[in-house]
Amino acid sequence: MTEQDRPVRVVRAGELTDGDPTPGMRRQVAFEAPGLWAGIVHTEPGATSGWHHHGTHETSLYVVRGRMRLEFGPGGGESVEAGPGDFLHVPAGTVHRESNPSPEDQSTAVIARAGEGAPTVNVEGPPD
Repeated sequence: MTEQDRPVRVVRAGELTDGDPTPGMRRQVAFEAPGLWAGIVHTEPGATSGWHHHGTHETSLYVVRGRMRLEFGPGGGESVEAGPGDFLHVPAGTVHRESNPSPEDQSTAVIARAGEGAPTVNVEGPPD
């Protein structure tokens, strides 16, 4: 079967599987294909993830619900925040952590990653 002959498939919400863990967040995988990873991430109200990066993967997040804050940069001193309808881009190798600044609402974002190797590498923290 050639790539052109492969069927289009649907991954239903109930078919998502647990993804690579990082403390403070729950990732679910929709599918993986050569060079591509797709899924969702849920972060509980007030939670902050552990520090991590995504190796050679470029990462796109589309915030569906709630708010997401990403800390990054030297010593974790920089941050951006996004809400429903916003996209975030995390360059390959960028050490960061995610948090949900809302005290009440879980945040959910759709993730797409392009790259090779392990999609998540947990680390102690960002370089100074």
